[in-house]
Amino acid sequence: MKKILIIQGNPVSPSYNGALAEAYRKGAVQAGADVRMITLNELTFNMNLEGGYRNKLPLEPDLLHAQESIKWAEHLVWVFPIWWGGPPALLKGFIDRVFMPGYAFKYQKGKPFPDQLLKGRTARMITTMDGPSWYFKWFQGEPAHKMMKISTFALTGIKPVRITTVDQVGKKSDEQRKNSLDKIEQLGRKMG
Repeated sequence: MKKILIIQGNPVSPSYNGALAEAYRKGAVQAGADVRMITLNELTFNMNLEGGYRNKLPLEPDLLHAQESIKWAEHLVWVFPIWWGGPPALLKGFIDRVFMPGYAFKYQKGKPFPDQLLKGRTARMITTMDGPSWYFKWFQGEPAHKMMKISTFALTGIKPVRITTVDQVGKKSDEQRKNSLDKIEQLGRKMG
């Protein structure tokens, strides 16, 4: 049984991201996966990495539970909107606080790159945006995707990372939104 963790990062509730996360969960459960879900706006934690890595804040219970769930999972599904080219501050703050040295990576003296402590996990990003995906890719350079895939997941050993984008969400009809939900549910059934 594949162990899947879905992390829903939209600070607004209810949201279309929440519906997409639920569609993926439904498909994965139907396919026999063991699924956990974290909805970031339901957690209680300080988003600011006060003190940096030298004077680390103790992790709140919700973040300790999130770390345990990430270690438990074989496949991580990140669902979030793209705002101003990047993920919401809530998601970035979650990563800053959870993906700490000694948990997600470990620096070694004399080595240019850290040890990757989250190897053996794969990921899927499901992102939404109001603009067209071609503009995000060719004119903006996909900053949110690159931040997550290269600067976060590659550094910590999570690979491969696949990306599904639902664009022009605000312009979609109800039928188009439902079609996108159906496609995400199918992705969940494939557990990829």
